[in-house]
Amino acid sequence: MEANDTRDPMDGMGSAGDAPSADETPSVAPTSEDTPEIEEKVRTALRTVTDPELGINIVDLGLVYEVEVEEGEAKVTMTLTSPGCPAGGQILGGAKDAAETVDGVEEAVVSLVWKPFWTPERIDPAVRAMMGF
Repeated sequence: MEANDTRDPMDGMGSAGDAPSADETPSVAPTSEDTPEIEEKVRTALRTVTDPELGINIVDLGLVYEVEVEEGEAKVTMTLTSPGCPAGGQILGGAKDAAETVDGVEEAVVSLVWKPFWTPERIDPAVRAMMGF
């Protein structure tokens, strides 16, 4: 730097004001080791979504077939009790919203499938017994 150069020699090197404050936690991306734990948390979150006609959560009802989490994306594969389910949109939207509340999930994609077709045998046995099946 020459004597008459007016550039700040510290410019571009950062300053104390650039450092995160003590109350700011840098975000840490989940690792593949965290995946099973996050998938279980997604399943737990999905238990908050109920079929409004039956009053049973979609996990215990057996509507959720698979939950996978990869690089912040939760993939939920599920079905409905019937193709004509009037609450289908509400249930699918609720599943997406619930999955996206989980730390480590940035986005949820809910896929509706019809194979295998849902039957009452998919209901959790304890819930089935409570229902008298």
